Amino acid sequence: MTRYLALAAALALSMTACGGDEKNSAAPPPFTPSQTPSATPSKTPTGTASTPAVRVTRTSTELTGALPGLSDLPSGFSVDKSEDDGSKPFSTPSSRCKTLVKYLNATKAPGAKVSVSRTFTGGQEGPYVDYGLDSMGTSDEVTDLRDSYAKAVDSCSKVTLKTEGAGSTSMKVEKITAPEYGSEPFAFRLTGTSGPKRGLEYAAVVTGVGDVILSVGVLAGQGTELEPATEVAVTKARQLLKPA
Repeated sequence: MTRYLALAAALALSMTACGGDEKNSAAPPPFTPSQTPSATPSKTPTGTASTPAVRVTRTSTELTGALPGLSDLPSGFSVDKSEDDGSKPFSTPSSRCKTLVKYLNATKAPGAKVSVSRTFTGGQEGPYVDYGLDSMGTSDEVTDLRDSYAKAVDSCSKVTLKTEGAGSTSMKVEKITAPEYGSEPFAFRLTGTSGPKRGLEYAAVVTGVGDVILSVGVLAGQGTELEPATEVAVTKARQLLKPA
């Protein structure tokens, strides 16, 4: 599934499974990496490119191997096998939000040469953690797309999410502090403010690992999962996606 910000189409499916803003009585598994790979520290100061703008060709097999697996996550998570049905759940009446809606509904990063993703769930009520890797060819293209996405978020205050059989939910859009992993990380949050999914949150980060854009999305979390989830993803991607 992903696409540009992983959970674009899967978000509607997952939110429907979550049954609105009701919380599960069982606490979801805490997201503390069970086996964070030992490697050079993965934090990169915001604004510092990790690799020169050299064109790199990646394969689907290479990118898939660089995605986090179950062994990288805490116990209690499993692979979510929900399939992208091709729907476009996000919409907007505002011209200022059209670019953001386009990105949210995309099945891969615009301009990506190869895209892969994997989603994990901590149970029927979540949290859902979605990882995506999109090969852009050069680090400059990663930066350009990341900047375009950040500008789209800054320009838009709300979007509408339509879930089949449950009506439409107004989602507040806001920029949030990004975990400082990868190159020029950017993060935002969608929060249901009215409608059947009122109160449900989706937080996402977009960052660069050389010529690859890495996205992490957390749906129905507790507000603490995004940073460790991003650390796991960036550390593994840097280990396995060697620069040209």
